[in-house]
Amino acid sequence: MRRRDGFGRARFVRICFVCICREDVRFESVLCNGAHFKSVDCAPAPMASTIPIAAMTETQDQNLMDDAVAPDATPVRPIPVLYRDDALAVVDKPAGLMVHDSALARGETDFLADRLREQFAQPVFLAHRLDRATSGCLLLAFDRETASTLGKILMSRDVRKDYLAVCRGWPERRFDVDYALDGGPGKPQKKPATTRFERLAVCELDLPSAGFPTSRYALLRASPETGRFRQIRRHLKHVSHHLIGDTSHGDGRHNRAFRMMGIHRMLLHAERLRFARPDGGQVDVVAPLDAEFARALALFANAAPAQSPAQS
Repeated sequence: MRRRDGFGRARFVRICFVCICREDVRFESVLCNGAHFKSVDCAPAPMASTIPIAAMTETQDQNLMDDAVAPDATPVRPIPVLYRDDALAVVDKPAGLMVHDSALARGETDFLADRLREQFAQPVFLAHRLDRATSGCLLLAFDRETASTLGKILMSRDVRKDYLAVCRGWPERRFDVDYALDGGPGKPQKKPATTRFERLAVCELDLPSAGFPTSRYALLRASPETGRFRQIRRHLKHVSHHLIGDTSHGDGRHNRAFRMMGIHRMLLHAERLRFARPDGGQVDVVAPLDAEFARALALFANAAPAQSPAQS
C-alpha cells in the first residue's frame, strides 16, 4: 500500500505538492492489483481537479516510483583551505558548524571534522577548537605526532591568534581582561585566563536601548593568551561589553537589534593565526569575513570617532 502523496508526486510531476497534500487533486479511477476503483471525493467538487489515470501494472507502477526524481539536496560546499602542506593545514571554518561531536551537540550530525576527513581523504586531528557559532582559522594535523606538537605550540605563547568581535558599548581603546574561567560543563575548576583587546572602530545607531535614544557598538580585535572554554565571549560579558549575537553570554536586546538588520550570526571571527611550523619556518594566515559579518562591519565604515565609553 502506498501513500497517496508519494504516488501523486511521482505520477504528476507538474502538480504542486501542496495541492496533492491538501487533496485538491482528485483521481477519477485507479487500477490497483488488477481491479478498478472509483475515487473518493476527498475535496469539494468545485475545488477538485479531475485527472484520469492510465491503467498501470504493479511492475510499471514500481518502475515509475524508482524513476521519480527527488528534490535535489543542497550540495555541501568544500571547506576553504587557507594553508596546507604534507603535515598540517589551516582551514576557514564557517559559522554555525560544530567542529566535532560532543555533549553540546544536542542531536547534531554534521561536523567539520567528518567533512574534512572526506575532503582530504585521510585522517585529520584537530589541534584546537572553535565554538559552533565562531568562524575563521582552524588548525589541524594529518597525523597524531604532528597534532601533539601543534598542541604544545598552541599552549605556549609562541603563537598569535587574533579574533574580530563586535560588542555592545564603547570600551577603552586598549584593555586586558585577566579573569579565571572554568572549563565548561562538568569542569568546575577555574584556571587563569587572559585576553588582550584593542578597539578598532565604533558606531552609534538610532536604536533606543535601556533608556538611551541610541545604541553604541565597538569593533574589537581580541588576542587570547590562554585557551579556556568560550574565553573571549565570557571575558566580554565579565566587563559588560557583551558580544553581539552570543545567545549564551550576550545581551538579548542588542542581539535582537542586529537580527532586525539581517545579521543573525554571532560576531566572533578567528581572523588570523600565526605559528611556528614543527619543522621550522612560520605560517601566517588570514581568514576572510563572510557576507554576514561584512554587513556588520559596514556599520562602522562612516562612523564618527568615539568620545566617551560611558554609554552602552
